[in-house]
Amino acid sequence: MIPDPHDFIRTNTRLLPVPHAPEILLHVADEATALWQLTEDELGEIGLPPPFWAFAWAGGQALARYILDNRQIVAGRRVLDFASGSGLVGIAAALAGAASVEACDIDAFAISAMVLNAQANGVEMAAWQGDLVGRDEGWDVVFAGDVSYERDMAERVTNWLGELSARGATVLIGDPGRSYLARDRLTSVVSYQVPVTRTLEDVDIKETGVWAFR
Repeated sequence: MIPDPHDFIRTNTRLLPVPHAPEILLHVADEATALWQLTEDELGEIGLPPPFWAFAWAGGQALARYILDNRQIVAGRRVLDFASGSGLVGIAAALAGAASVEACDIDAFAISAMVLNAQANGVEMAAWQGDLVGRDEGWDVVFAGDVSYERDMAERVTNWLGELSARGATVLIGDPGRSYLARDRLTSVVSYQVPVTRTLEDVDIKETGVWAFR
């Protein structure tokens, strides 16, 4: 096992501004495949999930920009950043004046990345490892970025987010046109031209939307 995930992240990433939300700094990787292989080599595991936590994905960047430009959405409210990865969206919410911010992910490395990134931005954010789908802890606002790339997961997550929205939570989804985005259940809030990593997205700029439930 890697004895210190924090040290591994510091060693194999750089602390850089987020392209579409430069107010925020993240520990990011220069190249996806190399970091993925390094993680597998050091853990001695095959099939380890790719390091989603090491990149500022388009949906998260769009949500972060929208939050920073519309701070009233989170000000004084309790926020969940679901499937957070790097913690980008949660950090934006904390900077925008949320009363409290929780971020969750199933990847242990993501939890370490969230902690380091929150520290780098001078904010407090609780980081939880686990799958929160189906739970309702009374959050006022729930954000989910880039969660519609796999059919079964997208359906499961969307149904849960829809339930939270129906009971009164503000739920916003950031998505750059992934295949399984439930457009028939959503309405567009805003769209951005978001700089992305070409090795991950095959383009340099991705049109990315913020979506709410109808």
